Amino acid sequence: MSSKREIVDAQQAPAAVGPYSHAVSAGGLLFCSGQIPLDANSGELVGATPAVQARRCLENLQAVCGAAGTSLQRAVRLTIYTTDLGAFAEINDVYATFFDSEPPARAAVGVAALPKGALVEIDAIVAL
Repeated sequence: MSSKREIVDAQQAPAAVGPYSHAVSAGGLLFCSGQIPLDANSGELVGATPAVQARRCLENLQAVCGAAGTSLQRAVRLTIYTTDLGAFAEINDVYATFFDSEPPARAAVGVAALPKGALVEIDAIVAL
């Protein structure tokens, strides 16, 4: 396995809200930082429901994957963080529209709070 490590800066994704990269590619994988539901142009939070926010998180991850020359469809694992596990069914409904067949492995974590007051954050590991 190559030890080469490359930073990915995705111009179509929202700017990072801290000292981290959108993603790092290494060893044939893309390790995507968590995406919260921010608009790429304004940097403002999008959506008032977990479902709408989950959709924007996944769209932002698609933009990060595209900047690295891969696709979210090649994801091997995602982690969903939410402040409302009671809304998990609606998050699942949105998630299913992105992965209609052979979905990646996944974990879901209930958290007390997320950056900027988001209800959902999603990170991913994607095959290059």
